[in-house]
Amino acid sequence: MKPGSKYYPLYQRFSQIGAETFTLTIDEIQAHVESQLPTTARTKTSWWANRRKGGYQSQAWIKAGYRVAQVELAQQRVTFKKFQAEYKIQREAGAIKWDQAAIRALRLHMNLTQSQFAEAIGVRRQTISEWENGVYAPDRSTMKHLGLVAEKEAFAPANYYIPPAAE
Repeated sequence: MKPGSKYYPLYQRFSQIGAETFTLTIDEIQAHVESQLPTTARTKTSWWANRRKGGYQSQAWIKAGYRVAQVELAQQRVTFKKFQAEYKIQREAGAIKWDQAAIRALRLHMNLTQSQFAEAIGVRRQTISEWENGVYAPDRSTMKHLGLVAEKEAFAPANYYIPPAAE
């Protein structure tokens, strides 16, 4: 979220809230935006979608750590909830199954970007992205390497991994 952008003041406001859940009227949201909200904000629930790409308005709440939990257009209000990622970690014969969730959880546990993680384990950033998006899984030797990295980094979640505060 860039300072000076239309929705930056909204991002700043959301960043200061701190509550787990809160509800604002569309008029209250409008008061934090530099210019008029589009008509679709008041008429279409799709305007409030939690999109990571596109939808500049959604970046205001997503980057501040929230997601839209409920949109009530009839009452002209929107409820936001703190975003909490949770990754299901599967095991096979006691070892972590290195699927997309486990790989992303390990990367977040190490507090690395995809590029940094790729460099740390010796693959391309694109490979990390493809693993995390389920395009394909790592080969057996890479899975073994991921297991060693996880052991070195004390990554031993039970069934779920909840990363520290942000992504």
